[in-house]
Amino acid sequence: MAITKKTNAAGVAVIEIDGQLIVGNRQELKTLVQEGLDRGERKFLIDCGRTGYIDSSGLGALVTLSKKVREVNGDLRMAGLNEDLRALFELTKLDTLFHISPTAQDALAGF
Repeated sequence: MAITKKTNAAGVAVIEIDGQLIVGNRQELKTLVQEGLDRGERKFLIDCGRTGYIDSSGLGALVTLSKKVREVNGDLRMAGLNEDLRALFELTKLDTLFHISPTAQDALAGF
């Protein structure tokens, strides 16, 4: 279980969540995005292609990050949600908050 961040040539910070986004690691995600914002980054992609589960605290962290990024006229997008996560986002109406792409490549093409 790991959260990693790389910035691509176009300046998009790509954050991969491998495993789960839960109460135990949500702060790691928040820190990565906040540090990026502090450095002037404004485009973020959270790649959930290898994410199996997100708990309520993880969802809360995503909502908080979305707000922070929008406050500085940035863009935070999601990609690679599996069927269960897609259903969770639809059930909680978070699919209306985030731009969600089927794959990270699709999301990066849209920035």
